Amino acid sequence: MKFLLYVSDYMIPFVFFIVIGYGILCKAPVYDEFVKGAKDGLKVVIGILPTLIGLMVAIGVLRASGVLDALSVAIEPFVAKLMFPAQLVPLVIIKMFSSSAATSLLLDIFKQYGPDSYYGMLASIIMSCTETIFYTMSVYFMVAGVKKTRYTLAGALVATFAGVVASVFIMRFI
Repeated sequence: MKFLLYVSDYMIPFVFFIVIGYGILCKAPVYDEFVKGAKDGLKVVIGILPTLIGLMVAIGVLRASGVLDALSVAIEPFVAKLMFPAQLVPLVIIKMFSSSAATSLLLDIFKQYGPDSYYGMLASIIMSCTETIFYTMSVYFMVAGVKKTRYTLAGALVATFAGVVASVFIMRFI
């Protein structure tokens, strides 16, 4: 086990040295290519910044206004029939928009119910079985210039639903 820890400490510097060494062997201008890549990356960040800010503001408004809690109470009878706790509905909804906001909700669940509780473990599994659909679609499709997303949203929603169902199924047999 200590060998893996030792190797993991040096893996990233090793990869850097390999890439730089290969660039030097190929007589490529390594530093110039690095600067060019950094400029391109900064352009991408500037391009997606308004989308990110909009998503974060919307999530903050939803959390602060109590809309998520009201939604949980409203659909509690429906999700109870599916054997899904209504307390985790906000987590599932927010996870589709932002992983960091969902992590904040996860920590709230841990504080309220405990990480080893049914809710804590189910929330942890849900976090690993779902994706930030709207964030990913907005950022990557905007950067790539995709205008017609076709079935991406429907497929992603089905995959998220399958992840939530799988999470509940897994927790029933633990």
